[in-house]
Amino acid sequence: MIIIKTDTEIEYMRQAGKVVANTLLKLEEVVKPGITTAELDRIAEDYITQQGGKPSFKGYCGFPGSICTSVNKEVVHGIPNKSVVLQEGDIISVDCGAILNGYQGDAARTFAVGKISEEAKKLIEVTKESFFKGVEKAIVGNRLTDISASIQTYAESFGYSIVREYVGHGIGKDMHEDPEVPNYGRPGRGPKLTRGIVLAIEPMVNAGEYRVETQPNNWTVVTMDGSLSAHYENTVAILDNGPEILTLI
Repeated sequence: MIIIKTDTEIEYMRQAGKVVANTLLKLEEVVKPGITTAELDRIAEDYITQQGGKPSFKGYCGFPGSICTSVNKEVVHGIPNKSVVLQEGDIISVDCGAILNGYQGDAARTFAVGKISEEAKKLIEVTKESFFKGVEKAIVGNRLTDISASIQTYAESFGYSIVREYVGHGIGKDMHEDPEVPNYGRPGRGPKLTRGIVLAIEPMVNAGEYRVETQPNNWTVVTMDGSLSAHYENTVAILDNGPEILTLI
């Protein structure tokens, strides 16, 4: 069941989204060669709690971190670890969620670590732009898969592939609500978009093939062919005058 949000609920989600957006901006400032993913996790948790929030991911289904830190071939759900030291040329996808006043914000970014290859830079840019192509379709009266098809068409036009096993989702009081939001598919399908629907739209794009597998820790998802992967996500409210991105400052 899709839960339609009131204006008051969307305002609470704006506040949570602002905390998430600022957390990611702070992390972008400190991502550099030599820092560990555990240190990034500490910085994120400290900032979120200082704002009166709570990290959404910590303890969620047993996840040990406050953020997900996925490096290079890791697609999503990378676990922060003091033994993972970022190296020049890496890319790192950081997924961050915060709960404030009982409502969630959720967003992800892929950052460059020092100087990266042109291939990696292009992958990050295309993944980000694919999100915005999808958001263009997040308007009242469209169908859910209009978003999905737009993301897929754009990313695949550069020869990249879309991860199938992991998708976006509705969001509100709970991190994961209906509906699922695939990043691929034919347009004109799924529920009709109405005012008050709030979605976490999150393309995950691989430089190689789309197949992925989960590591033995039962969390970290990696590309099966070892290719680079990028992730870009925002929480988006569908309103009468168009979509509002709640996790972008």
